[in-house]
Amino acid sequence: MHESKIADKSTPYWWESAPVMPLQSQPLARMLDVAIVGAGYAGLSAGLALAREGRSVAAFDAMNPGEGASSRNGGMTSGSIRPDYVTITRRFGERKAMEVEAEGKVARDFLYDFISSERLECDFQLVGQFKGAIGFEQYEKMARGAEALAKKLGIEAYAVPYAEQRNYVGTDFYRGGTVRMDIGGLHPAKFHAELLRVALASGVTVHSSTSVISIERDGSVFRVKTSAGTVQARQVLVCTNGYTDGAVPFLRRRLVPVRSRMIATEELAPELMARLMPKQMMMIEGRQLGFYYRPSPDGKRILLGGRDSSRTGDPEAPKLYLRQGLVSLFPELANVRLSHSWFGNVAMNRHMLPRIFEKDGIVYATGFCGSGVVWGPWIGMRAAHKLMGNNERARTTFDFAPPPAIPFYRGNPWFLPVMIGSYRIQDRIAQWRA
Repeated sequence: MHESKIADKSTPYWWESAPVMPLQSQPLARMLDVAIVGAGYAGLSAGLALAREGRSVAAFDAMNPGEGASSRNGGMTSGSIRPDYVTITRRFGERKAMEVEAEGKVARDFLYDFISSERLECDFQLVGQFKGAIGFEQYEKMARGAEALAKKLGIEAYAVPYAEQRNYVGTDFYRGGTVRMDIGGLHPAKFHAELLRVALASGVTVHSSTSVISIERDGSVFRVKTSAGTVQARQVLVCTNGYTDGAVPFLRRRLVPVRSRMIATEELAPELMARLMPKQMMMIEGRQLGFYYRPSPDGKRILLGGRDSSRTGDPEAPKLYLRQGLVSLFPELANVRLSHSWFGNVAMNRHMLPRIFEKDGIVYATGFCGSGVVWGPWIGMRAAHKLMGNNERARTTFDFAPPPAIPFYRGNPWFLPVMIGSYRIQDRIAQWRA
């Protein structure tokens, strides 16, 4: 099937109202206080915090700023952590597990305050999130989890039984679900554009289409070799994630880039949107490879995403997979056209937790595992304060040892199709049992 028959455009829907743009070329500084690798959410947030404390800062991005995941994601402010409470407790102890849960709440509140105080125009709406259960057994487990969130952290979270499900989402696919009201949605490309605006206004220099080639220690400073020349910096902060390359081999061996693909429908009739998305919530699922979906900020389309096991090119199969997923949820959309289909890289690590760590004097802020809208700004700013020695403002439970390296991995995720295929089999079994 030809691309035009699946989706009209292969660029992100978000770029229609907030296109990513190259920046005017800037001369390289001979000496910087801090050189930042990456100008996405984390890099710009860190740069903003540093510049406002009087540091000379430059961020280097191999693409246009924001062209990676920062302008391609679903725009959900979930701050989701993939390992559940039990798994984190088993690996790191119960104290760490509770700290992770508690910091997610603080990080979301920080993001909402930041958007408000900086007057960032990014279509943010605190609409809540519904999570669909695959089977009644999973529903019972999720309901207990929602109750625990409400009791332990004061989050407005509650269970939605199957009989009440259509008040939240117009499908019978799930067997009930849960709601969290501390999660909302924004326009990710607008959010990045606004973050870039305030960072530049605060004195951060951003070099677009400027790859970092290598970082070397030279006495008390670092020599950062870029495609535009070499600069010296007293400190270096690496904020790459799903687009990490050979310039930082230590990090590259620890992050696996995974494609996340999204589709957008054409504009739907208001009465249809009201039936399918009655509360305009963000939507996720209890499957291993569940879909995530939401209304567009103007409430006229449905945007749906999921993991993509392809590794090269722009094949048709992943687009068809998402379209079939959309129709399995909403059969009445079987003949609806798709206006956009696009993909971007998220980064996974063996612990599946965001991370700040230091290696050979370089500080890293990375590993957002598909939840960078919340964790990018939060971790980026904590890392900035770590560089400045502001210990209280730098405090985070995610500042600990780097994630383990992945055996036999040097940047080519050859194992992804097999791994994602196994997850899909698990989801089919779970759905069959449901």
